[in-house]
Amino acid sequence: MNLLQTLRYTAIAEGISYLTFALTMPLKYVWEIRLPNYIVGQIHGVLFLVFCSLVILAAFRFKWKAGKTLILLLSSIIPFGTFWSERKYLRV
Repeated sequence: MNLLQTLRYTAIAEGISYLTFALTMPLKYVWEIRLPNYIVGQIHGVLFLVFCSLVILAAFRFKWKAGKTLILLLSSIIPFGTFWSERKYLRV
């Protein structure tokens, strides 16, 4: 598997982990069940760091412009952002 394909899969996984917070936040704050949110938070945190690291690595390897790199990095903090950026920038 090449770097771009790994980045694509990581973008999708990171996006899914971000959206699972929509499920675990009510568990935490309404029903005071904290464990699912903790687990999802840990997974999301790791995926976020891996995604950002892969974006920076790919930017150097493929000599991306700063704008593209910045958009990809910002997409990781916007809900549905990694799905959009994967479709728009990472598909070959």
